[in-house]
Amino acid sequence: MDLRTTYLGLTLKNPLVPSASPLSRSLDMAKKLEDAGASALVMYSLFEEELQHDQEVMDDYLNHQTLGHAEAASFLPLHGDLPSRQESYLEQLTRLKQALEIPVIASLNGITPGGWIEHGKALQQAGADALELNVYYIAGDSRISGVEVERRYIDLLHELRQHVTLPIAMKLSPQFSSVANIISHLERVGANGVSLFNRFYQPDIDIDSLRVTPQLSLSSSADALLAMRWIAMLYGRVKLSLAATGGVHNHEDAVKMLLAGADVVHLCSTLLIHGTGRLAEILRGIEDWLEESPYESIEQLKGTLSQQHAGDASAYARANYLQLLNSYLPAGGG
Repeated sequence: MDLRTTYLGLTLKNPLVPSASPLSRSLDMAKKLEDAGASALVMYSLFEEELQHDQEVMDDYLNHQTLGHAEAASFLPLHGDLPSRQESYLEQLTRLKQALEIPVIASLNGITPGGWIEHGKALQQAGADALELNVYYIAGDSRISGVEVERRYIDLLHELRQHVTLPIAMKLSPQFSSVANIISHLERVGANGVSLFNRFYQPDIDIDSLRVTPQLSLSSSADALLAMRWIAMLYGRVKLSLAATGGVHNHEDAVKMLLAGADVVHLCSTLLIHGTGRLAEILRGIEDWLEESPYESIEQLKGTLSQQHAGDASAYARANYLQLLNSYLPAGGG
């Protein structure tokens, strides 16, 4: 069976790619993922807020240490003596590139153009094979229109594309009024792919302490259906690469994404829950499924159940919603 696929212009040995997670912080874990069959690796994210904090701390340190103690100026460490998160990230990228044979995709997470040009150029120079840009933005200001939100994504990509030649994948949320339209715009501006979808981790309220608390909930297979639906509707209508992320926990989930039209399937929660060996299990499951299927390769099966090729194209649209609700019977038949 030919498991090869193409993503962001990269030829990969199979469609399973661990997504951004703490696993890539460890060379040992990264090597285990490669040994289990990972075809590429997305690094943990470099966050805009962390970089801004580093800069603020450094500015405060350098500008205020001499107040009242002029003689202390000669004892201040040089800027390069205090490693920043960006420097640590670049060092880890270099180590991963040296240790792994598979492509390494860097990840930037932010909402403003700011320093992304500088960071993107640094990641390119450090040897990243591609760049995933996760614009994790919640439009909570009632004065900001949907058009302005979309413009933020488009402008950010446009600015970065002027300075970075790396393949770029935009990791998007499903909360756009027209997902297909924004993806078409991003393709024209220079995106090489999209990753559907990132997850907004929702805060919780502790009613005992009366505090708002962070809440981490890992995905389930049901979460994959939203991405599957949009990938099926986008397949054949855009030329950029399509990555499915969120909710893929077993080989059945992965095969569904490929049938819908995904070029690669990103894995995260299932690896955190079951360990790196889970990737090998999913890969074997795909191979076994292919052996029993009429397909001989990933490229052959890809998109065969997309909206364009499905026997009933309305299954991905409103007709499915109507049919599902009308067929539901409450418990007891009452």
